[in-house]
Amino acid sequence: MTVSPLGAVAVATGVRFSCFSAHAERIELCLFDSDGRKQVADYSMHCGDDNIHRVEVPSIKPGRRYGFRAHGIYDPDRGLWFDPSKLLVDPYARELDRPFVYDPVLSAPGVDTAYLVPKTIVTETVLAEIGKPMLPRGGIIYEINVKAFTQRHPDLPETLRGTVAALAHPAVIAHLKRICVDAVELMPITAWIDERHLPGLGLTNGWGYNPVALMALDPRICPGGIRELRETVAALHDAGIGTILDLVFNHTGESDRFGATLSMRGLDNLSYYRHVPREPGHLVNDAGTGNTLACDHPQVRRLILDSLRHFVEQAGVDGFRFDLAPILGRTATGFEPDGETLTAMIRDEVLKDRILIAEPWDIGPGGYQLGNFPQPFLEWNDRARDDIRRFWRGDAWTTGALATRLAGSSDIFARHGHEATRSVTFLAAHDGFTLMDLVSNEHKHNEANGEENRDGHNENLSWNNGTEGASEDPVVTENRRRDVAALLSTLFVTRGAIMLAMGDEGGRSQGGNNNAYAQDNAITWMDWWTLDQSLVEHTRMLSELRCRFAVFSETDFLTGDGDVEWIAASGEPMQVADWETPDSQTIGMILPTFDREDERRTRLAVLFNRGHGETPFTLPQGEWTQYPDGSAWRAMLPPRSVTFCVDARL
Repeated sequence: MTVSPLGAVAVATGVRFSCFSAHAERIELCLFDSDGRKQVADYSMHCGDDNIHRVEVPSIKPGRRYGFRAHGIYDPDRGLWFDPSKLLVDPYARELDRPFVYDPVLSAPGVDTAYLVPKTIVTETVLAEIGKPMLPRGGIIYEINVKAFTQRHPDLPETLRGTVAALAHPAVIAHLKRICVDAVELMPITAWIDERHLPGLGLTNGWGYNPVALMALDPRICPGGIRELRETVAALHDAGIGTILDLVFNHTGESDRFGATLSMRGLDNLSYYRHVPREPGHLVNDAGTGNTLACDHPQVRRLILDSLRHFVEQAGVDGFRFDLAPILGRTATGFEPDGETLTAMIRDEVLKDRILIAEPWDIGPGGYQLGNFPQPFLEWNDRARDDIRRFWRGDAWTTGALATRLAGSSDIFARHGHEATRSVTFLAAHDGFTLMDLVSNEHKHNEANGEENRDGHNENLSWNNGTEGASEDPVVTENRRRDVAALLSTLFVTRGAIMLAMGDEGGRSQGGNNNAYAQDNAITWMDWWTLDQSLVEHTRMLSELRCRFAVFSETDFLTGDGDVEWIAASGEPMQVADWETPDSQTIGMILPTFDREDERRTRLAVLFNRGHGETPFTLPQGEWTQYPDGSAWRAMLPPRSVTFCVDARL
């Protein structure tokens, strides 16, 4: 049976409008003038047995602005929020005429909000060219905050800065190509609203993890709507770079019961959101933001799947990263990896070959689900992040943990019988310290967030190289640069996909702020002029190494059965005593591999020295030269370094 699409659909005779509500007494369609300021008509919608409210308006065309008003009982203690004074955005909105702006009237019952709420624009469907997803096995993902990444780029026209279109500019693509990025992962670009406490602090949400409309792109950073995204994705594809969208399906910006009524809350709060059993007025807060989408509800599932298809079919995106992804698999009994919503994503004809990446934790009961998502989901691997940080910080008993992470984290991803890793290894992301801040601060410095430094994680497994925060001491700054280089090297030799946060290739700092979601300003805007070009060049070298040697395109776990040899500083295989030395400073990893450049089999040695002094290290018999300069191996490891050697004998 063909299911009619929801939202606004242009037909030969006009436009058909439809929306879901199982509890409203009546839904009213409101049409507005071309400025979206004056309501010019309203139509009562007919509700069918499927709880879909429908009306067809003749003789109107794409470009028309509209919203809904829902009539019914207003009783929040019973989970009922029907208030016809609140203009509601269509959950299926594909384009909005303005951004969301928080105002207390959005929460005040009986106060009309049509002057403030964005109007949905009727759009036409334009299909994108859809190709095979562009992220090879073991690929390099580059996480981008669109505005922060482009706002201060010196080669971009002012009109492009801060927009999705800026990513298609040759200067931006040249940088991505320089460090061999396989796919960019765009932090949320769908329309969001500021948290209600931010305006009073003079702050705005710069991350976008507070959406209201799940399909409509935020007019501030994607003013050209889906067309702008489609053209940018096509330009990136022409350069061999994929696009992954970071999407939020765990909550909305309507927040807790004191939050705004903007869309789904006003249409059918009881259906769209999860509530405490037998307490319909009490919203579940598994996302830590005040509300939680009921992803196991058939209508919410449909909205999620339709949103994903929309971005594939109309923009050609390669895949998705899901924020707080266990909520997608939550039911009344807890997380279900084979639940209907996750299963529907995997089996959908449009989505089944797309890249799917889970952030495998939320704050609800049983919310930590690393390793438990179904194939083909990849998963953000915070265990790898933490163990690699601990190793380089100098923590005892971390050599074995480092080796496990480098080998693909089989302790996590093999426990359900799988033979290949699904890890996305990262050492820094938007949430937390940048790599440079990681080696420059033992403590967070979030005072600018207006919460007296209470927000953000307290434990970051970080160190400061002797001075907290910014330093002009050349010894301190060189030690920090060296530590960032070692962390980057470690990231780039891990098994499976890896993710690099924007600017970490050049030592970007946020001044020690590890929760900069509300800093849409110079704290987060990437300063292209101050990027450390020696680190950028180091990252380029690492990317070329990862592309050159075939071992990094393989995702089977390294087991030691001919695929890797772990060696001590003596050049001999690691023994139990070596693994159990608590303060061991060195370890070597010998990888048989194919050299794509020389077209031959060879061995690649990756040698780690976390000590603060130069250390002797012997390699097994061979004709070893250092990568990339080809100099003869001199059997000494520089302090705080990762060294690469290639065996020329084979």
